[in-house]
Amino acid sequence: MKLFRYLILSYFAIFAIAAYAQNIVPTPVEFEKRNGAFNILTTTKITHYPGLRSLAERLAEYVPLDVREYNAQEKGNIVLRENKNLSAEAYRLEVSAEGVVIEGGTAAGVHNGVETLLQILPSSVYSHTMPLPVAVGYCVVRDEPRFSYRGFMLDVCRTWMEVDEIKQYIENLAHHKINKLHIHLSDDEGWRIEIKSHPDLTEVGGYRGAGSPVAARYGKWGERYGGYFTQEQMREVVEYAAERNIEIIPEIDLPGHSHNLARVRPEVLCNYKPGLAASDGYDTRSVMCASKESNYALLEDIFRELAEVFPSEWVHIGGDEVSTAQWKRCPDCQALMAAEGLSDVGLQAHFMNRVAKIIAKYGKKPCVWNEAIDAGTLTKSAMVYGWKDVAACRKATSAGYKTVVMPGAYFYFDMKQTPREPGHDWAAIFDAKKPLSFDLAAQGFTAEEMKNVVGVQASFFSEAYISHREDENDYIYYMTYPRICALSELAWRGKGGEWQPFYKKLAESHYSRMVEMGIDFRLFPPVVSYAEGVLKAKSDDRSHVYYKIVGDEREYRYEAPITTDKPQRYAFYTRMGGARSPEAAVKSHWRMLQPTVKITSSIDESERFPFSNAEGYGRIARTARVGREGDWLLYTFEKPVTCRRMEIYTGNLQLPRFIFNAGYMEVSEDGKNFKRVCKLKNGGGVIDNPARAIKAVRVVCTESGNGADFVTVQAPKVYPKL
Repeated sequence: MKLFRYLILSYFAIFAIAAYAQNIVPTPVEFEKRNGAFNILTTTKITHYPGLRSLAERLAEYVPLDVREYNAQEKGNIVLRENKNLSAEAYRLEVSAEGVVIEGGTAAGVHNGVETLLQILPSSVYSHTMPLPVAVGYCVVRDEPRFSYRGFMLDVCRTWMEVDEIKQYIENLAHHKINKLHIHLSDDEGWRIEIKSHPDLTEVGGYRGAGSPVAARYGKWGERYGGYFTQEQMREVVEYAAERNIEIIPEIDLPGHSHNLARVRPEVLCNYKPGLAASDGYDTRSVMCASKESNYALLEDIFRELAEVFPSEWVHIGGDEVSTAQWKRCPDCQALMAAEGLSDVGLQAHFMNRVAKIIAKYGKKPCVWNEAIDAGTLTKSAMVYGWKDVAACRKATSAGYKTVVMPGAYFYFDMKQTPREPGHDWAAIFDAKKPLSFDLAAQGFTAEEMKNVVGVQASFFSEAYISHREDENDYIYYMTYPRICALSELAWRGKGGEWQPFYKKLAESHYSRMVEMGIDFRLFPPVVSYAEGVLKAKSDDRSHVYYKIVGDEREYRYEAPITTDKPQRYAFYTRMGGARSPEAAVKSHWRMLQPTVKITSSIDESERFPFSNAEGYGRIARTARVGREGDWLLYTFEKPVTCRRMEIYTGNLQLPRFIFNAGYMEVSEDGKNFKRVCKLKNGGGVIDNPARAIKAVRVVCTESGNGADFVTVQAPKVYPKL
């Protein structure tokens, strides 16, 4: 009976390994399947050579076995060891009758081998519930990455994330063999790392809104919002990441993106008096003065402390989107430019070189965004992050800079994945297919330029995250997975690939792993069709299909085709664990009305962005100043509008900024008499199932200011009755 059970286990292990050989993410360089299977029993041990105990203990968190130092007399165990004949991150994994052996060039290589072992085990291993014994098919994996830099940038400034959230995100990056976490610790909206010599940077600048000198943005309008990492907490996170082969590279974004710093320390700004009438007295400036020696003294204090917290040799010092118009109005900056013969970009390079010298005193090298090299005078010790486009990346490599390739149109994972989904769209609208398709050779990188490409990175800027924190699915994971799976494949192999084979790998195996990891990833939408009165939906990824009917908030499980003469009332989506797809429906479901409308306001309109932009349903409009208590926007329709739903929002389409921070919405049937229908939420309001046709809608402001100097005015969204 025991022999029969062993044979059955071995059969299923061999069958499983044949599938998993094709379904490891990222794809290994070489996978050799052999006949037979090794049984991991409850008595099997995880043994390790010196220096690898923490890796062995991490593996034991997933595979609950005793951890011991290696003993040559013992056979049939899992062995972790280094092999100096391998490159640093290379590994060799062998499963045989004698057990499992994972060897790497360094602990980093052993880590990579451990992650591959987890993928050839049942997916339940990721939820720490895998039962033992388990059979693993005999195999040999030989593998190493193409790029030494496989990165992800996480913005915790716009949306604050707690230590435990950061750790969980790191854990999931590690499962995908991402080895750099570039963490964005300062920006206009927040300062997230404790500086003990200047505690006000976090005690004040770690928060915004409701009593803070830093205005609220993106949400949480009625409360003091934010948080920060103490140095001890960050050391804990750094150590946690290092145990998972992830190096944390901190960023203090300078000299632009310093609005938060300037609200805490106004003396860092340039020496001129700005006009504040449009912003209702709020100073919106965001650039440090390049001529003040006191600024460099402050930065010396900051980077001296950062150097003690972060062991990485790299510190990102920013350099992007600097509003040089503020330097042009500063007599001191103008004097410095005249004395040194500097242009605007030359002054930026001067600033960045000063900061580079500061961090060099503490054994660090600078990372910068691609704009920082535009003057051609930035130190060649810098590593450039090419975010703007491929041309910016190639410019940096050809100029001799070590370069991280991350053009936004492929690697900004805060971008929308389809036009109807949340996110930004300024770079592109794309899903996981696009980063997988990125090919450096096809993008024109020459052999010489490739010598300076250290790797690739994706990013998640979190402006929109805060207003999605209450979503059923965790927005950050929905936006970044499976796009990170595609990033992992590209960064490891050095090239992307065809989508369909990779998607098959995701659907057959990796989706189930991510479910067990607890990742609320994005599924691809189901395919919906309608013919001869029958509405059908199907998915091809083993997820379950659900649907909702307009006017009915209940969720229904799709079991069979639906006979209906109103297919436009149905919207379908899929679920798998915490993962969910966007909605799919017949084309008529998405139809919108565009009734003729006139927009007027108690606030003058912007000359550059007049209200006619929004009236034409094509572009945004703006007011000439921020809203004040009692201000209003009035939408008057040429003819009364019958609809099932109307939405009117101030602020940007993709996130609540430049809004009426507080207020209410009124509706009129005749354009004269108004009835209040709702409070504003994140700058807008919704009218559901109005009983009568709507002639006019008035949006009223009840709180002055919004941290900017205008209000964005959007066209109404009008949904027809179905």
